[in-house]
Amino acid sequence: MFLDRILTACRERIEEERRRVPLAVLMDAVRESPRPRDFYGALAPVQGDEHRGPRVIAELKRASPSRGVFRRSMEVTRLAPALEQAGAVALSVVTEETYFRGRLELLAAAKGCTSLPLLRKDFIIDEYQVYQSRAAGADALLLIARLLEGEQLGEYVALARELEMSALVEVHSEKELEKALGSGARIIGVNNRDLDTFATDLETTVRLLPLIPPDRIVVAESGISTRRDMTVLLDAGVRVFLIGESRMRARDVGAKLRALLGTESVDGGSC
Repeated sequence: MFLDRILTACRERIEEERRRVPLAVLMDAVRESPRPRDFYGALAPVQGDEHRGPRVIAELKRASPSRGVFRRSMEVTRLAPALEQAGAVALSVVTEETYFRGRLELLAAAKGCTSLPLLRKDFIIDEYQVYQSRAAGADALLLIARLLEGEQLGEYVALARELEMSALVEVHSEKELEKALGSGARIIGVNNRDLDTFATDLETTVRLLPLIPPDRIVVAESGISTRRDMTVLLDAGVRVFLIGESRMRARDVGAKLRALLGTESVDGGSC
């Protein structure tokens, strides 16, 4: 399975990085780093904004193991400002190297050319990566409930909070949602993509949404490629979306995002 291969590569990379940059060095770097930007605040509703439009975390992702390469190069200094101007409230930066062709250095590149908070999207399976994310400039990090035991997930959520970062805890099933809620996560991402088959189904979010307490922020992830897809989830009550692949394939990522938000048409209204 793709996931097993991804995790094997991830473990090997962590050990290599730990030898090159020990944890103590990362902890020193964290102490010297600026305070993170407010990722949670960028997603959270505020009093009186009931009519505010959808909030989008726009993803910078070069490739995926199931869909291949989207872009020959990742021109972060051009893409990040374009997405901010198009209406994104935060950016998700994919840093997994082997299968998604990301790099940790993309976080610093994005941080230097946009004011938006940044989510590090990777396969976080070790405490080392939490400190590494903060030292690299991440304001938030993705934690996948399926990959972590309940106690470990809770520890990483708490550590992120201690480091003044937000944690977006991703789930795909009722069992994973129960684990995420038990971890104390304030931001729950519902991944419409099955990590075993890589098939997507928007009904995953629709099914799990009523089970999530109203005091949590819910983020719909994956499979949102048209304005129609977004409307289905908006009608179900979702207000925050993480969108990547459909935009990254577009020549003009800003125009594509505006089309998804309903503020601009692309190719005669199709997006």
